[in-house]
Amino acid sequence: MKIAVLPGDGIGTEIVAEAIRVLDTLDLSFEMETALVGGAAYEAHGHPLPEATLKLAKESDAVLFGAVGDWKYDKLERSLRPEQAILGLRKNLGLFANFRPAICYEQLVGASSLKPELIAGLDILIIRELTGDIYFGAPRGRRTAVDGHFPGAEEAFDTMRYSRPEVERIAHVAFQAARKRSKRVTSVDKANVLETFQFWKDVVTEVGKEYPDVELDHMYVDNAAMQLVKAPKKFDVVVTGNMFGDILSDEAAMLTGSIGMLPSASLNASNQGLYEPSHGSAPDIAGQGIANPLATILSAAMMLRFSLNQPEAADRIESAVKSVLARGLRTADIWSAGTTKVGTREMGDAVVAAITKKTITG
Repeated sequence: MKIAVLPGDGIGTEIVAEAIRVLDTLDLSFEMETALVGGAAYEAHGHPLPEATLKLAKESDAVLFGAVGDWKYDKLERSLRPEQAILGLRKNLGLFANFRPAICYEQLVGASSLKPELIAGLDILIIRELTGDIYFGAPRGRRTAVDGHFPGAEEAFDTMRYSRPEVERIAHVAFQAARKRSKRVTSVDKANVLETFQFWKDVVTEVGKEYPDVELDHMYVDNAAMQLVKAPKKFDVVVTGNMFGDILSDEAAMLTGSIGMLPSASLNASNQGLYEPSHGSAPDIAGQGIANPLATILSAAMMLRFSLNQPEAADRIESAVKSVLARGLRTADIWSAGTTKVGTREMGDAVVAAITKKTITG
């Protein structure tokens, strides 16, 4: 089992280090190779996704990814910004299905900004399409407007587009995932305004007929955003496009108390995947040893389950995380009165100890 380890920028190096320590505890045979990506790669090689890094990712069974980005790179041309690395990996590896679970652990109900009765037992799976939509649609650019409200003015434009095969394959992924859960799919669109999403809605409806045992409903994205706050437990599997999925998955993450708790997986048709926490590089706290590594550790568990065919090992990690939370250990983002505040390394120590059944103080 070959894993490409791409820590990236900011807190990426700190949280990935803890995930690797956890993987090393499992007594499984991994070949891990580390490479630069994002701003770190730009500094060393002049590009956020060097050829050597991309080659390593392609040759690996899975990619364990930290985070990329820093405000100091905001003035670079867009093609050289750290965030382009993740887009390049998705495109070159054919990663089209992004799984973002939003689970509220029993011990963290009080950490959410919502009332406990709204989020206790929350378990949502958001499935985001990754290769189409406005992020990849062409044409795009800037030009002098020839029509519209201000002819002759400078304007910028992007193109939202989806093909039938792109929508069909992500819909199949969603319905198949729902069959293993509560057999409910909510497809989120903006069909009342955008032709692209009327097309999306039509195709998802057609695919849904192949899954008569799964209930399908459709919801406009603005209503979905509202319902995630008003009644989040009404959702089970949510499937949507690239841009809407980007926004809604972050909103759902915060329902659980902290985005620092939520893992994600991006898969291609061969189940080769890229696994990363849902949060970013947080350069404001990098190097302080206070970042929450649990989202990355849980991403490693998803990697074991989806790409490396080690479900029992994944279960061990997830059980260890629940055990650590039950002990009252908390990083700063999930800390509350009555719990014990720990740093990045200490949280990693606790998860390792829970897996090996050793007792540690803290």
